[in-house]
Amino acid sequence: MTQIFLSIAAILGGLSVAAGAFASHALREKISERSLSIFETGARYQMYHALALLLVALLISRTESPPPSLIASGWLFIIGIAIFCGSLYALSLSGIKSLGAIAPIGGAAFLAGWTALAFAAWSFK
Repeated sequence: MTQIFLSIAAILGGLSVAAGAFASHALREKISERSLSIFETGARYQMYHALALLLVALLISRTESPPPSLIASGWLFIIGIAIFCGSLYALSLSGIKSLGAIAPIGGAAFLAGWTALAFAAWSFK
């Protein structure tokens, strides 16, 4: 699980840098300020949660038998990035407002991931 989460964290972190650069250089003149702000929010949250996933991977690597809640937190961060950030990227690029209704599902996955991480913390000695 460590390799999987480390690899995904590195890929998602790198993609968030690319998304931020894309927003600054390619999108600035092509979409509205509001859409640009939405896109940048997606990139920012993607980076935060790529770093959280990195933390999860490091904790798993230091544990002989990681608690299930720790592994769940990693998957929830990945799901949150896909749904929350993905919907914000799609909303800002397409202008389809109904995509904004999907973002809270990803936000809920982020919250569940942080909650699962908190539960995992109590199992460490």
